[in-house]
Amino acid sequence: MPRTTPRAPGLDWTDPECPVARTLDLVGDRWSLLVVRDAMDGARSFTEFQRRTGIARNILTDRLRKLTAHGLLAQRTAPSGRRQEYVLTDAGHDLFAVVLALRQWGERHAFAPGEPRSTLVDRHGTPVPEFAPAGADGTLLDAGTTRVQKPGKSE
Repeated sequence: MPRTTPRAPGLDWTDPECPVARTLDLVGDRWSLLVVRDAMDGARSFTEFQRRTGIARNILTDRLRKLTAHGLLAQRTAPSGRRQEYVLTDAGHDLFAVVLALRQWGERHAFAPGEPRSTLVDRHGTPVPEFAPAGADGTLLDAGTTRVQKPGKSE
C-alpha cells in the first residue's frame, strides 16, 4: 500500500497530476533538500542545521516547519531531555535516491576536472557506485526509453 504524505494547509499543487511537480512543491526550494541531506548525514538540532548550511534562522525555521508538516521530518525530545531534535521519517529516508541522483549529477556536471569535492562512501569506506535506474527487465532507463502516461489516457 502506498504511503501518503500529509498535505499542509494552503498548499496549492503546481501540477496536481505530476509526481515530479508535487515533489518539487514539497522539497524543491534551495534549502529543503539541503536540510534533508544534512539530516541523512546525522544533523538533528536547529543549531547543527544552521551551522552546516549557513541558512538564515527565519528560513531554517520555515523549512523545518514545512518538512515536519509534510511528514519528511519528525520532531522529538533529544536524549538529553533539554531540546527538540529533528529526525527523518520513512518518507524523508525515501528521498535518499533523489539526493544521490542530484549528488552524482553534480559530480559529473558541476565540478571542473580535478576540482576537490566530497565523496559519498558506504559503511566500508568504498565510494558509492553510479546510480542507474533499470526497468523490470534490467534494461537501463533514461528519458529516451520512458514516457509519461497521463491519468485516464492509455495507448
